[in-house]
Amino acid sequence: MNLAKFIDHTLLKPEAKGAEIEKLCREAVTQGFFSVCVNSSWVKEAASLVQGKGVAVAAVTGFPLGAMSTAAKAFETSQAVADGATEIDTVIHIGRLKQGDDRYVLEDLKAVVAAAQGRAVKVIFETCLLTDEEKIRACRLSPEAGAAFVKTSTGFSTGGATLDDVRLMHRSVDGRCQVKASGGIRDRATALAMIEAGATRLGTSSGAAILAGGTAMGSS
Repeated sequence: MNLAKFIDHTLLKPEAKGAEIEKLCREAVTQGFFSVCVNSSWVKEAASLVQGKGVAVAAVTGFPLGAMSTAAKAFETSQAVADGATEIDTVIHIGRLKQGDDRYVLEDLKAVVAAAQGRAVKVIFETCLLTDEEKIRACRLSPEAGAAFVKTSTGFSTGGATLDDVRLMHRSVDGRCQVKASGGIRDRATALAMIEAGATRLGTSSGAAILAGGTAMGSS
């Protein structure tokens, strides 16, 4: 198994500076990670830094709350694509999902998928805020909207990925899309367990420690 190719090397902290984005991109190229995952304002710089080096660029949109308007999410997505994003990680409208407004959630996600213009869209659930029933509904709505992945967490709420959630999501999508585990994956054992549970992509800022077999403290 080439574990590096499961990893989206991630830096989403609001205080991140350009030098840190450059470091992230250098590490992704050196370690052979699948992608770098950055806030949308950094996409142009990241795309330039990894161009031609076999590393994808994932942009987060509607991040981290998911509660902005559909038009705002779609515009941010289209701008990220124009700047060079090859994947989009977008946050589901959590409040609308929780109140049972599945039509709104579906149309919201469809707008992001359309704005992504064929790029893979990963739908972030923020599983720590959802019941199992809500997670299952989100797993139905996401592939219906055309998403390529469902994803556990932003890393900015009250909890991250759990094995139980990854297993539930893997069962619930039933092959219609893939599962990305994100939030709190800091060591190789946890990374491998998430893959065993059904994840085909891992979002983490601890990729170097994971590949080395160690543990990164305080990283997402």
